[in-house]
Amino acid sequence: MTDDVLIVHGGTPLQGQIRVRGAKNLVSKAMVAALLGESPSRLFDVPRIRDVEVVRGLLEIHGVKVSDGVEDGELVMDPTNVESASTDEINVHAGSSRIPILLCGPLLHRLGHAFIPDLGGCHIGPRPIDFHIKALREFGAVVDKTPEGMHLSAPNGLHGAKLELPYPSVGATEQVLLTAVRAEGVTELRNAAIEPEIIDLICVLQKMGAIITVHTDRVIEIQGVPRLYGYEHKPIPDRIEAASWAAAALATRGEIEVVGARQADMMTFLNVFRSIGGELKITDDRVARAGVTGAEGGIKFWHPGGELKAVALETDVHPGFMTDWQQPLVVALTQAHGISIMHETVYEQRLGYTEALNQMGATIQVYRDCLGGTPCRFGRRNFMHSAVIAGPSKLHAADLIIPDLRAGFAHLIAALAAEGTSRVYGVNLINRGYEGFEAKLAALGAHVERP
Repeated sequence: MTDDVLIVHGGTPLQGQIRVRGAKNLVSKAMVAALLGESPSRLFDVPRIRDVEVVRGLLEIHGVKVSDGVEDGELVMDPTNVESASTDEINVHAGSSRIPILLCGPLLHRLGHAFIPDLGGCHIGPRPIDFHIKALREFGAVVDKTPEGMHLSAPNGLHGAKLELPYPSVGATEQVLLTAVRAEGVTELRNAAIEPEIIDLICVLQKMGAIITVHTDRVIEIQGVPRLYGYEHKPIPDRIEAASWAAAALATRGEIEVVGARQADMMTFLNVFRSIGGELKITDDRVARAGVTGAEGGIKFWHPGGELKAVALETDVHPGFMTDWQQPLVVALTQAHGISIMHETVYEQRLGYTEALNQMGATIQVYRDCLGGTPCRFGRRNFMHSAVIAGPSKLHAADLIIPDLRAGFAHLIAALAAEGTSRVYGVNLINRGYEGFEAKLAALGAHVERP
């Protein structure tokens, strides 16, 4: 389809300034949290991305009135008249997002029942919902499996539970938080995810009236309350998008200032960026408000010239190196001198995009073994989850087909770094998580066009 193709004339360093808004992985969950309130909620700095549209649609078919606020990027959500949605209406969104699973707790509290269609999302591994279903059952939910999905009910209400996750899953932690805040009694969650987006969701829920304590050693305690109210919240900036543009600056030998990027959420990435040989300058909001650089802080990333250095990395849950950072960074590592290693420990099928990079001239070999670190849960299970990158490699243009969101942006970076003209197919998928990426590319001097 010609409307889903981007022609990229590569070989030009990206230079300029762009801005990131609220984190995709928080905004959508904060929108779901609005279902729990008895009064309207107001969310600021919301990016115009496909995932927000999907959640907005899900809220609206359940009776939530969603409207744009006065400010650009402001959403107002009024859950006063929450109602049931038909299976057909919900199925319209099936395959578009994995968010429907997170509506279960709030809908069980508000309506006494919920429905989960077949779930979509990026194809980077099975990402089973077993954690979610088990947790909901522990709270007292009854789950009936049908050919079209799962119907849930709570005939005796939801009650606090003691839970321990076998893996600190972000989605399962979100599920427990969104369910426990209005469950009767106390919930204790062990081995919880503690990503910045999780902490920000806890901030949202606390604003609504929730009582949540984050203990040491990944233990979260939630004291259920009978009612919650609306919130006003500005989410943390999107650290994945910020890192993606940083990798683009490195791969194209350019300089990009990412306004809105926040140091505290990106410290692990910033250390790696410097280790490779990239340079960065951080301007925090306090300095920005003092009038030194304008109204908002950010981080400037650039390639200082000279050789980039190879590194050995492995992805991990926070505070480790984020799995969504690895694909864009691997493109930059194809330009580093020596042998780099990327050991993916979060998703088992997340290195498939390297095949396209090899077609462009990169030298990347993937392995089943755990390379460069301690053995992980994917070892000896026949998953290609470690990559060895030899560089530097001169990338040349190619026709690319985007497989998923983060790999898609990595392919786009590769096309921008390569000599010649590439055609990137399936590019609209990038709109799921990168707001206005074509306009941002234009602002950075990239030569891209639609056919």
